[in-house]
Amino acid sequence: MGLEQQLAAFRAEFVRNAPAGRPELYEAKIEELRASFAFTAAAQPGDLAPDFVLPGAHGNSVCLSGLLRQGPVVATFYRGGWCPYCNIQLRAYEAILPQIMALGASLIAISPQLPDGSLDTAETNALTFEVLSDVGNQVARSFGLVYALPEELRAAMRSNNKVLPTLNGDDSWELPVPATFVIAADQRIVLASIEVDYRKRLEPDEFLSALKRLRTA
Repeated sequence: MGLEQQLAAFRAEFVRNAPAGRPELYEAKIEELRASFAFTAAAQPGDLAPDFVLPGAHGNSVCLSGLLRQGPVVATFYRGGWCPYCNIQLRAYEAILPQIMALGASLIAISPQLPDGSLDTAETNALTFEVLSDVGNQVARSFGLVYALPEELRAAMRSNNKVLPTLNGDDSWELPVPATFVIAADQRIVLASIEVDYRKRLEPDEFLSALKRLRTA
């Protein structure tokens, strides 16, 4: 089953079992974000990717420019290990990691959760690529991805024991929209997928195709 089918299956299961009114609330807030999100301010193909250094899940530090000296980078921003759609995405990307590496590239995943949360995400999903903690969303902000959750969603998350200030270590209730970038070795972004609907994620075939084009350029 492909990533899109896995995400759709989980979404259908959620709709069947969610509290009354919850699916409609989430749908409405996604459309509000779609109308208000500043897509033109987000990083786009042709832009230089902002450089950064972030802590990894195992206490190491990862520098984008350092990775790029070895080859292209696929950088995916996700909401956190508390998000089931994110976990489905990360496992799907792990499954094709050998293909990414065969194309001379590396994969990193970035969320605003604290390092302990990143470690838990990596261990729970058996991830072998770098899972990085962007506490305060500083890197996500430099890519133009950050938004603040409205109060209705904060209340819904509290009811699910998913309290972002505890998970992320700040009181902002901010998240990155899910986004995946393919960054060439010269730091140029060659693919940018930015999706305000957190239930949708970039299919692996799309960024594998971008990596193949870089390989033959």
